Amino acid sequence: MVGLGVMGRNLLLNMGDHGFSVAGFDLDSTKVESLRQEAGNRKIFATTALKEFILALKSPRAVLMLVPAGAPVDAVIRDVHPHLSEGDLLIDGGNSFFKDTNLREKTLAEKKIHFFGMGVSGGESGARYGPSLMPGGDKTAYNRIHPILEAIAAKVNGEPCVAYLGPTSAGHYVKIIHNGIEYGLTQLLAETYDLMHRGLDLTNPELHDIYHDWSQGELNSYLVEITANIFKQVDSETGKHMIDLILDTAKQKGTGMWTAESAMELHVPTNTIDTAVTWRNLSSLKDERQAASELLKVSSAPFSGDKKAFVNQLKNALYAAMIITFTQGMTLLRTASKTYGYDLNLEVVSRIWRGGCIIRAGLLEKMRDAYRKQSDLSNLLTDPVLSKEVLARQADLRAIIRTSVDLGIPTAAFMASLAYFDGYRSARLPSNLTQAQRDYFGAHTYERTDAKGVFHTRWDAPEVVPPPALAGKERQTL
Repeated sequence: MVGLGVMGRNLLLNMGDHGFSVAGFDLDSTKVESLRQEAGNRKIFATTALKEFILALKSPRAVLMLVPAGAPVDAVIRDVHPHLSEGDLLIDGGNSFFKDTNLREKTLAEKKIHFFGMGVSGGESGARYGPSLMPGGDKTAYNRIHPILEAIAAKVNGEPCVAYLGPTSAGHYVKIIHNGIEYGLTQLLAETYDLMHRGLDLTNPELHDIYHDWSQGELNSYLVEITANIFKQVDSETGKHMIDLILDTAKQKGTGMWTAESAMELHVPTNTIDTAVTWRNLSSLKDERQAASELLKVSSAPFSGDKKAFVNQLKNALYAAMIITFTQGMTLLRTASKTYGYDLNLEVVSRIWRGGCIIRAGLLEKMRDAYRKQSDLSNLLTDPVLSKEVLARQADLRAIIRTSVDLGIPTAAFMASLAYFDGYRSARLPSNLTQAQRDYFGAHTYERTDAKGVFHTRWDAPEVVPPPALAGKERQTL
């Protein structure tokens, strides 16, 4: 293990718990000493000397890096690879951009060193006691280390939450989309909080009870569980609820943005995820928002309905929006798999996300069933089970959006989810006007409903209808 921060140290301890002999390297002597102290009787060796670290490994070596994405990864590769031999394996366990992984794999392959990317999800606790692992790259190299990965991964019904996903950057790509879905889900939950806190004037203890209740039913998921726990946390210094002391500006490290960028590159709609990324950007404009709150005052009536009934509607709306958010991510994975040759099995992806990872949820079992029944399912909203669940709750989704508009409380992710649902189920969209506009100002052409072919109209001149012989051919109206 190169990098003995929280994640690296905990993964090594996890491996040690399962009887594996492992070595750790870090330039920070404090981190090395900390690992030595925690290692106890486990077969764990730690050092600040790179050469000593390499010599401690049996050939063919397997080296896992857990360092920040970008330049730090390249720096470690630059330092480590001269000490490696043909057939050794170097694994990047960080959140690297998938195209960087492709380039690194190609470069190291020329030196006959195996390289692959592996997504690791679960945070500090997951790394220590069972993460979800998403490896991709050289399958022969993976087969050498899969016993370790299966041993340390989270288990659901005895099944390890790890599987070989595909060649090249498949593992890192899946992790990026995992994080993109996470962006969407966390934004949806933030909006439920805003509606209940500002809209219904519910207290933190009341919010804890609601989220805890939700986590026991169909909304069962890690994110709903921790949301419930957040609302009972009290700051020891001030005696106030911790949630009320946290500044309302959300940060991001890039994986959500990469998801949105990849979706646009592959022409896949991911409305909810895109909105979640945008909303983090908007949240960072704290000073501007503060000033605008004084300038752009809008009067709105307070909530006057049945609070209990509204909370139930909100629960249903959240479940529908969660399905829609997962749908967007999985559809993007399907398209990327075909485009990049990953050959992803989405039933397997659903399976390894059921435990250990941040987006683990009971809903994933139904998603797994959907892909088990139809492996090349184009969209989860066409699955008979999931489609019925969304249809049964779409009225509640509309209702909470109407209420949010009346209250002046933004619910951008809920709105984006509903727009995706309504757009996907629309046999006709107004894109014919968009095409007409594009053809008008840029001669970008269009297709017709009554004839095959590609057409262009001179919109600023009288149209001349071509004779029937030209039907189906490129048409220029003069």
